[in-house]
Amino acid sequence: MYRYDVQPSESVSSQRLFPVWSVTRRINYKGINQATPFTERRPPMAVKTFAAIDVGSFELSLKIFEFTGKSQGRVIEHIRQRVDLGTDTYGSGKISHDKMDELCRVLSQFAQIIESYKVTGYRAYGTSAIRETRNTGIVLDQIHQRTGIKVEVLSNSEQRFLDYKAVAFRGEIFHSMIEEGTAIVDIGGGSIQISLFDNDTLVSTQNLRIGVLRIQELLHHMNTRSSQREELIDEIVSSQLATYKKLYLKDREIKTIIVVDDYLSVWVAKKAAAAGRKNGVVNLGDYEQFVQQLRTRPMTEIVRMLDIPEEAVNLTFISACIMKRIMKLTGAQQIWAPGVTLSDGMAYEYAQQNKLLQSEHDFNRDILACAMNISKRYQGSRKRAETLENIALTIFDSMKKVHGMGKRERLYLQLAAMLHDCGKYISMVNIGETSYQIIMATEMIGLSHMERETVASVVRFNHSPFIYFDQIKAMGTALTENAYLSIAKLTAILRLASALDRSHKQKLKGVKATLKEEQLVLMVDTPEDITLERGIFEDRADFFQEVFSVQPVIKQKKPM
Repeated sequence: MYRYDVQPSESVSSQRLFPVWSVTRRINYKGINQATPFTERRPPMAVKTFAAIDVGSFELSLKIFEFTGKSQGRVIEHIRQRVDLGTDTYGSGKISHDKMDELCRVLSQFAQIIESYKVTGYRAYGTSAIRETRNTGIVLDQIHQRTGIKVEVLSNSEQRFLDYKAVAFRGEIFHSMIEEGTAIVDIGGGSIQISLFDNDTLVSTQNLRIGVLRIQELLHHMNTRSSQREELIDEIVSSQLATYKKLYLKDREIKTIIVVDDYLSVWVAKKAAAAGRKNGVVNLGDYEQFVQQLRTRPMTEIVRMLDIPEEAVNLTFISACIMKRIMKLTGAQQIWAPGVTLSDGMAYEYAQQNKLLQSEHDFNRDILACAMNISKRYQGSRKRAETLENIALTIFDSMKKVHGMGKRERLYLQLAAMLHDCGKYISMVNIGETSYQIIMATEMIGLSHMERETVASVVRFNHSPFIYFDQIKAMGTALTENAYLSIAKLTAILRLASALDRSHKQKLKGVKATLKEEQLVLMVDTPEDITLERGIFEDRADFFQEVFSVQPVIKQKKPM
């Protein structure tokens, strides 16, 4: 029933997490019966086994990981099967009946394999082909009913964050790369994501809808000749990147590109190994030779050279052309392929949540850096943002026993403080609404769509009248009741913080917050007149008391 391809793999290999081997096999799924629905198991011993299922635009992937300690983990199974969902989604907007049957047959087999490994836990994620189809809900229900597998749809931000996590877990080599100008280019079937780093900090991240399958479909509809393909791909990519270059690459030097994709990275890793480069890096000259080989060599030779299925050759060529264009645009002189996929990111997230692995990289810092750059782009006041952040977090920390929120909600409050006035760039009248629209339209790697909406809503209601849950639901939002309650609490806190700097003059030298029974006493340290702040504070206090049943009181420290 199986065709096995056992091959060396760098994957996360030579680093501390995974071994220098993995097993990859492609399955012949024809005639497979439906799988019995399965559930996550409790481990009988210290070993934990995790299954990651990636329902991609071009293929389905199953990776099974084994974790035996806080510094160990390995890939014990890797299965890939082509199911071209993206052609349906990007062409007609819906996944056809035939493709649904094909998808469910493969996933049923995955379920059987997962059962055989007695996995501790699993996650199954759908990406752009599932995300963008018009009948997403029907597709997910069909999968669950027919296979027992519950597939969740990743937002673009969530998907890219998991890919980014997989790269970041490479440790020292990753951090050495991002010390200087670096771009992570994540090439998918439906889109590409470009994330820029400098001085170990995430500068920006942006999604562009020019994935390999989308370009392939476009070329197919234009009935292009082989000799035209490269030039047309170049034009498509260049047109999409022209504005990106003006906004994000002005006066910015990019030295290295980190590539995350399904096939191009295979060649990069092999080429680096053959050249004796232990860091897995190839230079621009080597890469240009590779593109020339793809352009001129017969398909059978390319299949042998890259060890890929024949049907993947065209997609590899498109991916290579995209990367060539990006390298010329950025001026990058080298490529690093860490050999990781979305499945690796899923495994790392599972391992983190279950305290099996620890990352040295501060991902929250990246999210905050993204927000800071958005604020800068829309000419937000940094001093005002810092003041609001300090006051808001002081109130948040003093109210832990009352608000019941955790570290993640504290991060949302920080982000809202940073982005509190970004809408002023567009409108001085409708600051709340325009701020909301800016935040919702801007990628922040590390935040889900729901989390981004939470932050955007807090900023909106800091300026605009609060809308209650039944009204919000009537607007068609996907916000849950729990998310809504967090928005109400964070809005109440941010409103108080805004009131204490109403003059925008940063009058307060410091603020101390003390929770006493049903009062929150805010002792402010300033010799200046705060009549304006007191007036606004009293107006904002009513909503705070409504949300928390705690009355905020402002007191001014007496001068020495």
